[in-house]
Amino acid sequence: MNLSKRWLGEFVQVEDTDRNFAEALTLSGSKVESYEHEGAVLENIVVGHVEEIERHPDSDHLWVCKIDDGSGDIIQIITGAQNVSKGDYVPVARHKSVIASGDKITAGKLRGLESRGMLCSLGELGLSAHDFPYAIEDGIFILGDDCDKTIGMDIRESIGLNDTIVEFEITSNRPDCLSIIGLARETAATYNLPLNLHTPEVKPGIEDVNDYLKVDIECKDKCYRYCGAVVKNVRVAPSPRWMRERLRAEGVRPINNIVDITNYVMLEYGQPMHAFDLRYLNGNHVIVRNAKDGETITTLDGEERTLTNEMMVIADEKAPVAVAGVMGGEFSGIMDDTDTIVFESACFNGVSVRRAAKALGMRTEASARFEKQLNPDDCDVCLNRALELIQMLDAGDVVNGMVDNYATPKEPVVLPFMPEWTNKFIGIDVPADEQAEILRKIGFTVENDKITAPAFRIDIEHQADISEEIARFYGYNNIPTRELAGVAKATLTERQRFNKLLEKTSMGCGLSEIQTFSFISPKSYDKIRLPENSTLRNCVTIMNPLGEDTSVMRTTAIPSMLEVLGRNYARKNDKAALYELATVYLSNGKDELPDENQSLVLGMYGKNYTYYSLKGIVEKILSVCGIEDYNVEPKKDASAFHPGRTGEFIVDGKQIAICGEIHPAVLENYGIGARAYVAVIDVEYLFEKANLVRIYKALPKFPATTRDLAFVANIDMPVLKLEKAISDVSGKFLENIELFDIFTGAQIGENKKSVAFNLRFRSAERTLTDDEVNSAVKKAIKAAEELGAVLRG
Repeated sequence: MNLSKRWLGEFVQVEDTDRNFAEALTLSGSKVESYEHEGAVLENIVVGHVEEIERHPDSDHLWVCKIDDGSGDIIQIITGAQNVSKGDYVPVARHKSVIASGDKITAGKLRGLESRGMLCSLGELGLSAHDFPYAIEDGIFILGDDCDKTIGMDIRESIGLNDTIVEFEITSNRPDCLSIIGLARETAATYNLPLNLHTPEVKPGIEDVNDYLKVDIECKDKCYRYCGAVVKNVRVAPSPRWMRERLRAEGVRPINNIVDITNYVMLEYGQPMHAFDLRYLNGNHVIVRNAKDGETITTLDGEERTLTNEMMVIADEKAPVAVAGVMGGEFSGIMDDTDTIVFESACFNGVSVRRAAKALGMRTEASARFEKQLNPDDCDVCLNRALELIQMLDAGDVVNGMVDNYATPKEPVVLPFMPEWTNKFIGIDVPADEQAEILRKIGFTVENDKITAPAFRIDIEHQADISEEIARFYGYNNIPTRELAGVAKATLTERQRFNKLLEKTSMGCGLSEIQTFSFISPKSYDKIRLPENSTLRNCVTIMNPLGEDTSVMRTTAIPSMLEVLGRNYARKNDKAALYELATVYLSNGKDELPDENQSLVLGMYGKNYTYYSLKGIVEKILSVCGIEDYNVEPKKDASAFHPGRTGEFIVDGKQIAICGEIHPAVLENYGIGARAYVAVIDVEYLFEKANLVRIYKALPKFPATTRDLAFVANIDMPVLKLEKAISDVSGKFLENIELFDIFTGAQIGENKKSVAFNLRFRSAERTLTDDEVNSAVKKAIKAAEELGAVLRG
């Protein structure tokens, strides 16, 4: 819903900035989406007066104009428009100006003569002939008598293109706010200002409406009220500028005075209206009824619609003339030769209108309002407003009276006034008098400990609704913060904290999180070269899958990771480093639910990533989880991995993780043209073995002694095995052992490698002697030699 602040000013005077206005209305419950200023893009365009005009000496179609733009100098502007004459007042885009398209206008030369700007058309101001019907669409806009012709005035001020438009998001339970008056009521209550509402007054007219119109309602459960009035001697003409401006600001295109009046009343009061040509109303009789199955009507948009008996229509004595609450029929509209019209103001069942509009594929401004359920008490007021405007605009002669068939009167909603209950419910302490005053300023009646809701507030049903009204005008930001009563404070479980630790560590190692589907294609097992007899092929099959690609629950998350790596590679990403905390589903038999286990899957490719990059991340995760005692052993039979570049991490004789380079055949299956590395960590076993208790260790008081030892070992000797052998015999003073170099080459020997460790010794009680350190080093060398390693000289 758009709100014209100029139109709003007719009902409530607000002296505040646009930003503060938006914030205040949002805080009181009317959410502002945005606001904008009409003509904001226009710059340096003013009212100018054509002092002289003559043909360009070197052109048959150009004119040289002398323009007074209010700057003190007469400027020269050349134009190709043929509708400009001496004495005209025109929009002048000066040197260094901006028009509606965003184009900048600067001085230049046309056929050798200087032009100091441009004369503007309606389109160049962002307008059309609907905004100024007397203007020529493709010519220069000649300002009429409805414009301020003060020379040098900003053109936006002159033509009324200077309104502020505020866009509101109106919830479906507040149809009263789909109107200028509804938002004015909210504004007045928000700012505690007086609301100046106007009571429509219709002057005595001619004849009697009952001689021209009869109304019957057959479906009283769907049509609550129908009001009709007649206007004779209709004089169709353009609406005055003030009405065109307001309609434009609300996003409605002006058409003519009759159509504009119906739209104006709909925007002002929120009540859709319709005008029928009385010539096409057989028997001058309006019958509101259910349509007959198969009955047809051609609507105003020229489409023939087939109706059902669940739809409500406005009919005459022969056929439907409108789909009630949705759209009028082809011959119900206002034409140039229309002489007598019937104004309709009715209230229909919202659900019925919504169903009909949806079934016919016709969502209109009227149906969008009716389907939210409008207030039947406003029908006569809105009709009187339309008749008042008819007389104000001299658009016809009003026939005295109106036909008012109020078939189903609306019962007022009455609730007890319970200020103590409201305070307790919200958690505030507002006196009863203040609560009553808040309710009164938004239209409620508070008397004798009873609250009567205004008829336009169709959303008020319970005591909690009253409390909401108190809360939003008391101020949500003034309500003290407190915990919900009777609700235990939410905390993460131990497993949830553990999972968050894994995610945080993975991100800290430079990996980005992905989330994939838990269901995959059974062909994925072939793509990762899973053996036919593997138990991982015993997966749960989905009974109603989205497709073959998502027909089974995964037993391993490796295919999911490779799919994402392959997608990144296909999109020319030169590197990727990813992780997923993935759930896998291990079958327990046909009639049993599967075990749902979690795996932490890591994957990467790129020139800066190697097997050791990924292995280091796995080791970091194990370290963060407090697991230090593990072995890394070669894994040669892992189907998806390279047989010579894969290792498994063993804790207490059981695999806790596998890490390696993906097999070239698998890479080809996923379209990855670079070396890729994947690790899978068993989160269930990791959680079982994790030790997250951290024991404080004081900073050492005594110095450390270090030794570097380099050994020549067989090329296939696991470094970790050698490291553990050294660590096990080096005694209690060994504080740390760290691998710092691996080297292969001709000088080392064929099938040999050089492995170098740094050993750090320290005592927490004293400084170690050289003999103590040397003794430990000798034991380390002996342990290495027992594994076939030789100390390098």
